[in-house]
Amino acid sequence: MTLEFRTKEVSQDILARTRKVIAVHINYPSRAAQRGRTPDQPSYFLKPSSSLALGSADAPGTVERPAGCELLGYEGEIALVIGKSARHVGLEDAWSHVEWVTASNDLGVYDLRYADKGSNVRSKGGDGFTPIGPALIPADAVDPARLRIRTWHNGDLVQDDTTEDLLFPFAQLVADLSQLLTLEEGDIILTGTPAGASVAKPGDVVEIEVTGGEFSSGRLATKVTEGTTPFADFGARPKTDDTQREEAYGSREAAGLPAPDNASVLTPDLKKKLESVATATLSSQLRKRGLNNVSIDGLQATRPDRKVVGLARTLRYVPNREDLFKTHGGGFNAQKRAIDSVNEGEILVMEARGEKGTGTVGDILALRAQVRGAAAIITDGGVRDYSAVADLEMPTYFANPHPAVLGRRHIPWDTDITIACGGATVQPGDIIVADSDGILVIPPAIAAELVDDCIQQEKEEAFIFQMVQEGNSVDGLYPMNKEWQARYAEWVTGEWHSRQGAHSD
Repeated sequence: MTLEFRTKEVSQDILARTRKVIAVHINYPSRAAQRGRTPDQPSYFLKPSSSLALGSADAPGTVERPAGCELLGYEGEIALVIGKSARHVGLEDAWSHVEWVTASNDLGVYDLRYADKGSNVRSKGGDGFTPIGPALIPADAVDPARLRIRTWHNGDLVQDDTTEDLLFPFAQLVADLSQLLTLEEGDIILTGTPAGASVAKPGDVVEIEVTGGEFSSGRLATKVTEGTTPFADFGARPKTDDTQREEAYGSREAAGLPAPDNASVLTPDLKKKLESVATATLSSQLRKRGLNNVSIDGLQATRPDRKVVGLARTLRYVPNREDLFKTHGGGFNAQKRAIDSVNEGEILVMEARGEKGTGTVGDILALRAQVRGAAAIITDGGVRDYSAVADLEMPTYFANPHPAVLGRRHIPWDTDITIACGGATVQPGDIIVADSDGILVIPPAIAAELVDDCIQQEKEEAFIFQMVQEGNSVDGLYPMNKEWQARYAEWVTGEWHSRQGAHSD
């Protein structure tokens, strides 16, 4: 039997018979590493059948980037077409319910993600947002663990991966979905995208091909056009920020965004010095400079043995008001935006007004912050899921445990603004130092000079401690008078030890 006979072209008739399009969020290890999260179980979302479209190298399809949108993301994926109804099927039988395999493009606009509240209807449900084809590969003729997916953007290869080490093999997806719903003939499952997905602009062409053995889907080609009809004012309108740009392009660098300015403020050398001195010493040096209200007070730590140094990112909660919670409490709210944008080594500081009657962070979001590389979370409110949060490697500083969910007392309102936490004012970019003695907020402009003076102070205190240990009175020694200062200078150079040794002979 020839390959041409066994393959079949995707047609409008085939698309018209499709009742459900089900997409998997994350399935390739490369994508999981890029996103900074690896799910334990597959999770899904639905795309309308009206999003399906055709396209081939000879006759590219078109997709419209909606008017006012900036970030039309493309994702090359392998699509499974169900050929036999599946309900409560097992892993060993699941693949037999798949009739065809082909290429697909899971398109979406990141500009509308904020309004989806997890459904992806606005961001990924647009007309033409799910091109598939052009040829259908018979599922029984290929090994589902030996397929290859490639994507080209304007002729450049940008995605190239295989199904060998998927987080969730295709048979698992079919079996898992069939436990909840009936997969019907013609239903399509989009199986996730590897790393390399990015953004297409008007005039760009995206091509995707799936191969397995001698079979190929051919190149699914889609050209992007610019929409001209603006969004009406009675629904969500496009808006974006640098977090969405980073997500859409895959990295800050790919999005043309500057790297976080951590390196210029908190250099490795400065961080190492700050880690070497006690907060008690830092506090005394801050006081000498007239800074008396820079400690975040009244909190406990999940990891009191840890020393934490990092740059502040901020989140502010306001008192709950039911009408405002409806607009600011759900979806990709300020709390989730703060957690999902915290960078390596940063500390997320939350203003909760000292309100202990609700949780400001729980186990899932704390884990997400840890995966993102956050150095710590600090909140002057409550923490829910305390045991799970306390088990994380990342320290969390908090007022008390509390089981309440978001919305009892708080609305997450804004990020990266000046806030108050535990009686201290905190600005984005402030340096936070925390240890068993407490938590300090250090203005970055004085940090280098401050820590050098702290190192000097601790050297002097080490000398004083030794002198007291040897039986000397603290009178004139603590603080040191001129005589003891001279002895200290000799001690630093080693002359004190030499003289003491000579006297003992």
